[in-house]
Amino acid sequence: MNVQMTVGSLLERAEKLYGKKQVISRTHSGIQRFTYKETGQRTRRLAHALEKLGVGKGDRVGTLAWNHHRHLEAYFAVPGIGAVLHTINIRLSPEQISYIINHAEDQVLLVDIDLVPLIEKIQPTLKTVHSYIIMSDDKLPDTTLSPVHSYEDLLKESNPSHPFAADIDENDPAGMCYTSATTGNPKGVVYSHRAIVLHSYALGLADTTAISEKDVAMPVVPMFHVNAWGLPFAAAFFGTTQVLPGPQFTPQILAELIQNEKVTITAGVPTIWLGLLNELERGDYDNSSLRSILCGGSAAPKGMITAFEEKYNIPFAHAYGMTETTPLALISTIKSYQEDSLNEAEKLELQSKQGLLVPGLEMKVIGANGEVDWDGKEMGELLIRGPWIAGEYYKDERTYDAFRDGWLYTGDVVTVDDEGNVKIVDRTKDLIKSGGEWISSVDLENAVMSHEAVFEACVVAIPDPRWQERPIACVVLKDAYKGKVTKEELLAYLSSLVAKWSLPDDIIFMEEIPKTSVGKFLKRTLREQVKETLSNQMNG
Repeated sequence: MNVQMTVGSLLERAEKLYGKKQVISRTHSGIQRFTYKETGQRTRRLAHALEKLGVGKGDRVGTLAWNHHRHLEAYFAVPGIGAVLHTINIRLSPEQISYIINHAEDQVLLVDIDLVPLIEKIQPTLKTVHSYIIMSDDKLPDTTLSPVHSYEDLLKESNPSHPFAADIDENDPAGMCYTSATTGNPKGVVYSHRAIVLHSYALGLADTTAISEKDVAMPVVPMFHVNAWGLPFAAAFFGTTQVLPGPQFTPQILAELIQNEKVTITAGVPTIWLGLLNELERGDYDNSSLRSILCGGSAAPKGMITAFEEKYNIPFAHAYGMTETTPLALISTIKSYQEDSLNEAEKLELQSKQGLLVPGLEMKVIGANGEVDWDGKEMGELLIRGPWIAGEYYKDERTYDAFRDGWLYTGDVVTVDDEGNVKIVDRTKDLIKSGGEWISSVDLENAVMSHEAVFEACVVAIPDPRWQERPIACVVLKDAYKGKVTKEELLAYLSSLVAKWSLPDDIIFMEEIPKTSVGKFLKRTLREQVKETLSNQMNG
């Protein structure tokens, strides 16, 4: 039957079949709990309120919000009326936030109360916004935003049984998100209803994340970043209890939520899990409910994977995706016959890779001479296509850089082993060419971070008159080791792990490594800092 796949249908299933299951939301005033039945009623009230404010099919509604129940309601209310949910990265610069609101032509903004000052500063630059809705447990704050509405007041005045739109085509846009660009303005990616629904199915597969009704899912990855990796949509679809950690969470708050709410699956970037690991080492928490930590965004150090699995008995799953891929594309999986045939070191090597292609997608890897051999050695750029992969950037001429001949050119340099496991070697722009040899900054970073004293490490290239480029390692030590570990000690440790020509020319100890708004290392900024540091050393 030609039945349309729509985002609203995901929540409708939760309302009908799992009305007693909970959404547990941490806000500024504490923990709040809502059943899916109540969430459905609140969502329909919001949908009605938006329509009364003039939001129609195809209009963009922006959110500037943390992970909480109101943001979840917007996830379904906005596409439920045929409008487009535009989740805005609150960690971008004010200039970039202004750019993407104007570029998307947002009509209405839903803004968390603590983010109101950010929008007040840029309101004079916003060209299309005609209404501001403040999300808060309390009354409206004094604000220069106008016209302004209270989220809760709007809900009180609206219909809890308001129907979702019936004329939505599954290929209509449901959501959009902008990449956290390291150069130039962010690029918009649009997600169709069909893409989000199919991606939700993919998250429920046994060989991906296996999200089910039995789970308690806590997306730590921000809801403003690629739909929190699709977890809120899939969790509602499958009737999964959701734990939303709210604003300004800390590793302690995450550890307490895992313990108190018996979280079974959680997702975030490596920096989040490094922080949690430190907290688990300091405190005494019961994390026995956790069946999976899902890690993506950048490569996870082997030492961190080992610590979670061996010390805390928490299974650790490596995944890969991009804003352009909705995002799940690859996930590390050990095949049945490998469980007995591989030793622990070999299994760890597999777990540290980005893994196997998710069912429903296609890939190829293109090197200098065409498609590469699946030998785990030959490198090439990863290309992906499939029903939840974007086909273009939103009103952006840079589309032709990434989308060609029906494929997404990811910009990631990878190898593929004979089992089909993909390993990201580097971004095309971060691979280091030294004396005719390629050096993977990712492999070198992982080697450095396997040392017990190292908290974080990032490797960048600097120009070299003889070798073209040479690697420099920037290292943040764990607090207990600061001032006690030397550059020479780390280099001696690395000499047994990597080829001699891959050893960094220098190791620079830092208090903090600059990161993007979603927790990835910001290598462009770091390169400039390294150049300045080395220049000062030479001149000093």
